[in-house]
Amino acid sequence: MSLVLGPYGEGAETLLHGEFGAYPSKGSRYALSLTQTALHIQRLVPKPETDQRTVVPLAEVVGCHTLRSRAPADRAAYFSVYAYPLKKRKVAVGSGRGRQRAARTFQVDGADDYEKNQAVAEKWAAAIKCLVLGIPISSDTDIAPSLLPRPRRLLLLLNPFGGRGLALQWCQTHVLPMITEADISFNLIQTERPNHARELVKSINLAEWDGIVAISGDGLLYEVLNGLMERPDWEQAIKMPVGILPSGSGNALAGAINCNAGLEQVLGLELLLNCALLLCHAAVAPLDLVAVTTASGARCFSCLSVAWGFVSDVDIESEKYRHMGAARFTLGTLVRLASMHTYRGRLSYLPAADATAHRPISRSITVAPNGRLPLQRLPLHRALSDMGLCEERHAFRGAEPAPAPCPSPGSPPPSSASVLPPPSFSFEPGPGELPAGGAGEAQVGGPPDELLVPLGQPVPGSWVTVEDDFVLVLAIYQSHLGADLFAAPFARFDDGLIHLCFIKAGISRAALVRLFLAMEKGSHFEQECPHLVHVPVRAFRLEPLTRKGILTVDGERVEYGPIQGQVHRALARLITGINRLKIATG
Repeated sequence: MSLVLGPYGEGAETLLHGEFGAYPSKGSRYALSLTQTALHIQRLVPKPETDQRTVVPLAEVVGCHTLRSRAPADRAAYFSVYAYPLKKRKVAVGSGRGRQRAARTFQVDGADDYEKNQAVAEKWAAAIKCLVLGIPISSDTDIAPSLLPRPRRLLLLLNPFGGRGLALQWCQTHVLPMITEADISFNLIQTERPNHARELVKSINLAEWDGIVAISGDGLLYEVLNGLMERPDWEQAIKMPVGILPSGSGNALAGAINCNAGLEQVLGLELLLNCALLLCHAAVAPLDLVAVTTASGARCFSCLSVAWGFVSDVDIESEKYRHMGAARFTLGTLVRLASMHTYRGRLSYLPAADATAHRPISRSITVAPNGRLPLQRLPLHRALSDMGLCEERHAFRGAEPAPAPCPSPGSPPPSSASVLPPPSFSFEPGPGELPAGGAGEAQVGGPPDELLVPLGQPVPGSWVTVEDDFVLVLAIYQSHLGADLFAAPFARFDDGLIHLCFIKAGISRAALVRLFLAMEKGSHFEQECPHLVHVPVRAFRLEPLTRKGILTVDGERVEYGPIQGQVHRALARLITGINRLKIATG
């Protein structure tokens, strides 16, 4: 047994070791060592003056393909490793460093026989894929392609008008090439109308898919989750893994996923690339849902938050600035600060006796090693819009049957792909509108809310009630309120808690601004502001006593009036990506 020393393998067991050439061939030779966390590359020929080693963390790798030369006389086999490391320098002050594609192709030529070389290439490719997908292997494992599950099949739902309208362009340029390198099959559908995604997931055969991914802001995933809960088979349907690739203006869940992986807080395309990388790693985590009941008795399921006051005002009133992307919230905040309102209300809640307010965040998160997608071998009748091969394969012919050639990054998918034409109107309702078929539509299924009583009845005696004037009330269950708003640093995907945060009247505009600025780093609770209160609860009820106002659920406007909710722990499944590897941020 050999060991590899270094920052990504200090004393780590070497799973595979070999000496290979490179493609394009320039006479270079490399020694490769594979550990549980990294691929170590050392140049042998030409011999470097100093010990030059390249370490590729597997947390940054999305896939590995075996290849064969188009030249019949070439007996070598090849394998390409596809990684997306952080750029060495930040592109602008205050921004993240972003990711850039890095592909390395190695030539396996130790034997005079192609089949023997191909067997070595397949072993290396299988080992790298196993580690990326979280399939346990060791130096004693008989590594072979048979260890791998069949390629995952994902249903991608894209809102082409979310945020600044860049979702389709970003998807074609960045997402589809990356997930193709990860051997993910997919079908891409653009939403054409409000609740299109909701209707779709209510009717499709879920057995065809291993996950449903929203390429949009948070609103599209809200539709997906509620569509799953409206199915007659909701108990099984809600276990379908769901994911998000952020391309809207509100990207709270993507911010939480990014934070959960230990990555630095970023926005826009950088956040999308981080989430796409995590999607390729396949790990799934339990996700709490909150059943929310509104004044009319309608019930919906929420994965983010319920908001009243300042937060919901900014969310809805800034719709007119949607073309600005995430910057709309900054402008909306400034406008609302200029005419800050207070709201009279009665807030009741059931405290979580075993939870502690203002807990410090810990980013060392352990997920079960079997937290990858539950893959099934089932037939698929839909035509898939797979991108096909990456550019490295243009110089080769596939060692296995290969899909159609890949367009260059940024070009549209082939005409035969099942990508619907852009719709003629936006997915999101405008300011003042209620989402059609949204929270006002009765649910078919869902677990009972055993902690709640009907809105017309008094809350149980074990509850706490506060009647006061509020600047805002926020019931949040994820760490982020927006991609750059670290609102609840103590929240976890499946902690079984609603983090009830509220700000009472009397706070100055300057103090409120300081809180929101501190929220970017999650340090607002350290301000010890006397007007800010945080209580971990299992259920809550909010009764507005002010006649006019705005209520939102996951950023979607709902009917104004009494509203209540209860958390249902680990009801859904969320694709979070990396479970045991830590992505390099240094």
